[in-house]
Amino acid sequence: MPDTPPAAISGLYRYPVKGLTPEALEKVSLAVGQTLPADRRYAIENGPSGFDPAAPAWRPKTQYLMLMRDERLATLRSQFDDATNLLTIRKGGDVVARGDLETAQGREIIESYFAQDFQPELKGPPKLLSGGGHSFSDVAKKVVSIINLGSIAAIETMVGAKVNPLRFRANLYLRGWPAWHELGLVGQTLAIGEARLKVVKCITRCAATNVDPETGARDLEIPATLMRELGHNECGIYAEVISGGTIGVGDRIELDEPRLV
Repeated sequence: MPDTPPAAISGLYRYPVKGLTPEALEKVSLAVGQTLPADRRYAIENGPSGFDPAAPAWRPKTQYLMLMRDERLATLRSQFDDATNLLTIRKGGDVVARGDLETAQGREIIESYFAQDFQPELKGPPKLLSGGGHSFSDVAKKVVSIINLGSIAAIETMVGAKVNPLRFRANLYLRGWPAWHELGLVGQTLAIGEARLKVVKCITRCAATNVDPETGARDLEIPATLMRELGHNECGIYAEVISGGTIGVGDRIELDEPRLV
C-alpha cells in the first residue's frame, strides 16, 4: 500500500431520515461502535417490511423510500431538531409537514404527507420507523462513511461534468488524498485527534449517485461509468469507530501508526 498523505475533513454530514436531506455539521462526538449521532436514525417504510421497533434488525434499503429508486425525495428539504425530535419538511420553500418523530401523532403527520404526495412510489402504506439506537444504514454494521474528494474529481473527468459530492451521501468528505487512495486502506486505522476509525469495507455505489441532490434529476450514470473506466463501481469507504473523540471540519486525518513497545 502506498504511503498515506495527511488529509483534512472538508465536510461533515449526518442524515437523520434515510433518503432525506443531509445536514451539515461543524463538529461531532464519535462513540465506539456507533454512527454519527442521529445518522439514519429514522426511515420511511415503503410497504410492510417486518421491521420490529422492539427488536430492530437490519433490512435492505429496498424496504424504504430511498434515492436509488425514489429520486423525488431529493426535491424535498428536511430539517431535524435533536432537542424536540421535530422533523420539518419543505417543498418549494413551503412547509408541507412537521411532526415529532418520537410520538405517534407526529409520525402520523409525516406518514400522511408521503401517503398523499408520493403515491406513485409507494408499494404500501408509508410508515415512519424508529428503532431507538438502530441505524437504517445500507450495511448492517454501524459505520461512518468517508468520501475522498480526489476520487470525485477523477469521476468529474470521466463523466465530463461537475459532480456534487453530496450525491454520495457520506458522513466525512476528505481533501488531500490522491484519487482512489482510500480503496487501499481496508484494514487500516485512521486517526482524527483522539478518535480512531478502522476501515472495514469499500463502498459499492448504486444508482442513488445518478441523482442530482439539488434538483432530483437522474442526470448521470456514475456506477456504469466507474465499471467502464475502472472495472469496478467502488467509491468511498466505511469505517468503524474503535476509539471515541470529537472531530470537526478542518481536522487532520492520518494513518494511525502502531506504537512500538
